[in-house]
Amino acid sequence: MKNKLNEILNYKKEFVRKRKKIIPQSSLIKSLKKIKKPKSFLKKIQQKISRKKYFLIAEVKHSSPSGGLIRKNFNPKKIALAYEKGGATCLSVLTDKKYFGGCNEYLSTIRKITNLPILRKDFIFDPYQVIESRIIGADCILLIMATLGIKKAQELERVALDCGLDVLIEIHNKRDLEKALNLQSKLIGINNRNLKTLKTDLSVTKEIAPLVPKNRIIISESGINNEEDIIKMLKCKINGLLVGETLMRSNNIEDKTKRLSNVKF
Repeated sequence: MKNKLNEILNYKKEFVRKRKKIIPQSSLIKSLKKIKKPKSFLKKIQQKISRKKYFLIAEVKHSSPSGGLIRKNFNPKKIALAYEKGGATCLSVLTDKKYFGGCNEYLSTIRKITNLPILRKDFIFDPYQVIESRIIGADCILLIMATLGIKKAQELERVALDCGLDVLIEIHNKRDLEKALNLQSKLIGINNRNLKTLKTDLSVTKEIAPLVPKNRIIISESGINNEEDIIKMLKCKINGLLVGETLMRSNNIEDKTKRLSNVKF
């Protein structure tokens, strides 16, 4: 997957370069004045934690390099509404088209119909993308530490905070965690997917979660398929979960969301 990851990043860099020519960053900055204030992704999560409950970030994802086409009958609006009715705390929306079947328009459309805070899930490496995230209706961005150096991550975080956006910092291993702790954002996502093999292993969360400082909020991502998996993760003292493929493959998304949002342990 390392080669695949490099392929994706190289494609995204070229994609962003072309986007800048169509819509310059200066134009995006001017548009910020017309945009409504973002909803607080972090506060919504903190409210859930204050009630001694775990939170669920439900993901809108059409396809992926590891899972291929995830859902044939793909209607982002209906999926987002099912997540909201099912009790999801926040939403995550993929906006990469080539590799994940997403687009900016999906996020913008969902923003108009839901009150839930939205994470923009994409490979973000340029301040342009951060500003764009705010324009299209995101409330939070993802920074993947496996793809970023510390200084670049700090720069992107600074731009995000200046735009009123929250930041979810994603890590895959101890080295990523060390880098992540140089940032101020509280949200730490532990991704259980191995970037080389694409396989998921929930022991990644079990290994890394105890190393995360107590003033951070821990989210376990990828490989969570059922209630038993959620119980395993909650025993690792995490605060919440990000679930996509399991929900997207369900015949009844609303019901599945309810079940995964209310696991007793």
